[in-house]
Amino acid sequence: MNSFYKELQGKKQVQILYQSKLDGLTFSYEFVNVETSFGDTNVIVAGNDENPPLVLLHRANECAPIALDALKELVKDFKVYAVDVIGQPNLSAEIRPWMHNDAYGKWMFEILSRLTIQKAILVGISFGALITWKTLLFDERRIKSAFFITPAGIIDSYPISTLWKIFLPLKLFQWLKRPRYIRCLLKELKTEMDEFDFDFFSTVFLNFELDVSPIPSINMVEAQKIKTPIFLIAAEKDVFYPASKLVQKTTEIFPSSKKSMVLEQSKHIPNEEDNQRIVDFIKSNVK
Repeated sequence: MNSFYKELQGKKQVQILYQSKLDGLTFSYEFVNVETSFGDTNVIVAGNDENPPLVLLHRANECAPIALDALKELVKDFKVYAVDVIGQPNLSAEIRPWMHNDAYGKWMFEILSRLTIQKAILVGISFGALITWKTLLFDERRIKSAFFITPAGIIDSYPISTLWKIFLPLKLFQWLKRPRYIRCLLKELKTEMDEFDFDFFSTVFLNFELDVSPIPSINMVEAQKIKTPIFLIAAEKDVFYPASKLVQKTTEIFPSSKKSMVLEQSKHIPNEEDNQRIVDFIKSNVK
């Protein structure tokens, strides 16, 4: 099988960083391997069995431990299933479904079915939110509510400035391998920087084949079909999906949109303080 990694050593480096993020967690967890028609999917499970099930989907070019660490306070009130999205730098299968059909929705529904999860709270971050609405379109019967955090696939396209702020430094870093370019890129993406981010994204961007295909946007007809309550968290300083456009579009096209929260000082990737606000928002809107 073809690999998304350029060489084995790069894959090992990503796995070491994956484990280092897990090692920093202060609660117990277990790995569950879920067989799907798309390939094996790794799921990190944490929290009390008696609590409501919450399924957490991370951003593109990330992994479940990063999302779980950012929103770790959810473990106190929910049984959290943090999914390693297939085709991303993590422990799941190196298979990448096509974004322009229902493949991601089918994959996610298979996971929910095999884990016998009912009335799930589905929380998707950026690309994970695209998978969330794809899942709602495919079959929303197992989902109680959905939270979109700085979601992909709602606004049609990036601002033109994103090309210069994100993609140019990315290409320069991949070509020249100079740290200043990755720091420049992360400065635009993250509200606050830390060394793990630098190490992880540097390793991924140099060793992993990124998915650069166009991101599809949900249309009005599709959005009208969704009945599950939807809650939006947007970031005012998001270089990809500015809050003003995101809130307006979400309210316009989703009849089941219930409430929005804007992180006024946040970029695409929130800091610890805003992550706590996200946790509080989710907890306050789950009934």
